[in-house]
Amino acid sequence: MNLVAITACPTGIAHTYMAAERLEKAGRKMGLPIKVETQGAMGIENELTAADIAAADAVVFAVGIPVLKLDRFTGKRTFEIPVQEAIKSAEAVLTRIKAELGL
Repeated sequence: MNLVAITACPTGIAHTYMAAERLEKAGRKMGLPIKVETQGAMGIENELTAADIAAADAVVFAVGIPVLKLDRFTGKRTFEIPVQEAIKSAEAVLTRIKAELGL
């Protein structure tokens, strides 16, 4: 399974980056490749490429605000969760997504 994610909180500072870090750490622990783009006060950082998105089995939106450039994900299976859930329960989130994808 290959995942990409967007993290973005209303202020675009701490929680955006905390969520990204937790998702990446949980992915490594579970052996699930995940690449995370952050959208915050600094704009888009670590922007996902078209190739990243094309290779993804699913997209995780850990957000509290609208996602920028949302049209890039048309046709992809998406999962939207609150930023806080990614921070507090990233491994459980990835486990649930894996189960929902039947993997």
